[in-house]
Amino acid sequence: MIIAKRNVTADDAPADLRRYRGEQSSNDAGRTSRSACCPFRLATAARPVAGRGEVLVRVAASGVNPLDIKIREGTAGHARQKLPAILGIDLAGTVVATGPGVTRFRPGDEIFGMTGGVGGHQGSLAQYAAVDADLLALKPVNLSMREASVVPLVFITAWEGLVDRMAVRAGQAVLVLGGAGGVGQMAIQIARARGAAVFATGSASRQETIERLGASFVDRSEPVEAFVSRLTGDRGFDVVYDTVGGKTLDDAFLAVRRFGHVASTLGWGTHALAPLSFRAASYSGVFTLLPLLTGEGRAHHGEILTEATRMAEAGQLSPSLDPRRFTLERVDDAYHLIADGQARGKLSIDIVEGATPVMFER
Repeated sequence: MIIAKRNVTADDAPADLRRYRGEQSSNDAGRTSRSACCPFRLATAARPVAGRGEVLVRVAASGVNPLDIKIREGTAGHARQKLPAILGIDLAGTVVATGPGVTRFRPGDEIFGMTGGVGGHQGSLAQYAAVDADLLALKPVNLSMREASVVPLVFITAWEGLVDRMAVRAGQAVLVLGGAGGVGQMAIQIARARGAAVFATGSASRQETIERLGASFVDRSEPVEAFVSRLTGDRGFDVVYDTVGGKTLDDAFLAVRRFGHVASTLGWGTHALAPLSFRAASYSGVFTLLPLLTGEGRAHHGEILTEATRMAEAGQLSPSLDPRRFTLERVDDAYHLIADGQARGKLSIDIVEGATPVMFER
């Protein structure tokens, strides 16, 4: 394997991206920002071969998630990847070959999935990836490769909490805490598609985003007791999905109704269960990476993404995609935008024909 440094000059990129890389041009004098820690390097790697139960995918786009940044920085204790490695959790692309035992897909199929970048599995920041066919679904025909590439992790996470854990259904009042984030936006759309009345918290600057998805906006600065009283007459919400963690999970325990259900993607801290217990309510944790890390439950991820395809083709699911485009040579730029909170929607990396994979090593 050959590791090559990126051959890019500071003035090749727009000023906003140069600043996120910690670089300067003649127009950026005096400006500083967080610089890259251990940048990606372009590398050559052997084209993988599809093994039993796998398909070889020509990757067209690699979705970028905040979790990708944490894996790169080594701060995701629950999501380790032995380095050097090709990172990237989500992908969309085309099947070019199938391994023994694969019957659901054939060459030429356009697919998407949450397939690697953790647990020793090759990620999606490469032209080709051999992935477990169980993790895949046919791409929605009305979504581009870029749009499809940003769906898998956030949709699966939202579905596992709302549908698998809490069985959300028509007529329920659903509260999504952190409704403007990637998982939150998917949760709003899933709950609405299943007939629930949806409320979602966020900052004032994200009100339009939340309301555009069909949820009633709740300013996150409003005390939980106040909006529970205002919106439910002190009854509480049938289903509460926390996508923020920390104190927000404590708020979820105060917002749920008696015999209701709370789920969280970030239930990792120490929390008082008394408010939940006094309501005889239930709590469920969501750990979306479990099938990738353990091999257990992978086929269900493919089933969930089949539901995403059905919703998208029915006009019930629309991913939020930042219009800025990136190639493998610009992966660092995309990671910096997310790390600095400057992304305007999900980011996707275009994997052009003949692209050299990017390798990450400390």
